[in-house]
Amino acid sequence: MKIGLIDVDNKNFPNLALMKISAYHKSFGDTVEFVKENSWYNNVYKSKVFTFTHDTNINFTCFGETIIGGTGYNIKSKLPQEIDNMIPDYSLYDCEHAYGFLTRGCPNKCSWCIVPEKEGTIKSYSSIDHFIGEHKSAVLMDNNVLASDYGIKQIEKIIELKIKVDFNQGLDSRLIDDSMAKLLSKVKWLHPVRLACDNEFSFESLQKAVTNLRWRNVRPSRYFVYTIVKEVPEAMERVKKIKGLYCEPFCQPYRNFKTNEEPTKEQKRFSRWVNITSVFNSVWWEDYKYNDEYSAKYKLTK
Repeated sequence: MKIGLIDVDNKNFPNLALMKISAYHKSFGDTVEFVKENSWYNNVYKSKVFTFTHDTNINFTCFGETIIGGTGYNIKSKLPQEIDNMIPDYSLYDCEHAYGFLTRGCPNKCSWCIVPEKEGTIKSYSSIDHFIGEHKSAVLMDNNVLASDYGIKQIEKIIELKIKVDFNQGLDSRLIDDSMAKLLSKVKWLHPVRLACDNEFSFESLQKAVTNLRWRNVRPSRYFVYTIVKEVPEAMERVKKIKGLYCEPFCQPYRNFKTNEEPTKEQKRFSRWVNITSVFNSVWWEDYKYNDEYSAKYKLTK
């Protein structure tokens, strides 16, 4: 059989579901490829992660079934168990690192997050040695790995196996006390340490976590902080405090997933200003906010 795959999110980040689907079909000797314009396929799988991603219009012929899935289409969509258990086909994206989850779900119920509704509370999911393959590094997409005893045991295994990791979705600052910081100091980090400061009440926890991590000499020394932008003036105060900790804020405009309401232009503009380092370090928000010359120079959205 000839299987076609469509990554609606444009392959900016490896789609884990499509990699597992590819591995599943290749195990039966099927040919698998990303859908090509005006080509034919026995079956096609179309996956969309983000609700705000625009759909694709690729012309192809499918003689069987076109299967549509992913959170971007249906928050409750899941892979069949026999496919979900597969080791991802990393050749699909020519992955430098392994990708996967150790845990799924989250015990928190943040208003901006769809994870509790989609996956429920936190639970064990997979082991690092199941999906690491021949890689020496892994991008882990857990939403709150530190909230799980199983997740912490997996971190201990990661340390034992000397695997470099990126906790891509960030670690919960509230759970990083001195003993947790001591454990994390033994981790080999693939990318910056990722944390979050999503509202005005979370800065104190972030500050304590950063103090504990630095006291235990967690490396790298570069700390990356996800920052939800709802009210821009309040977000600015958090950004100032985060920068004062010598951490790097990364702003994400607030999006209501239930209504799929678009962020405002000001939310987008502020986030873009913060996230482009060269702009953030050279142009004041007060100067940039209403100055079209900066918009043209840095190609920023008004």
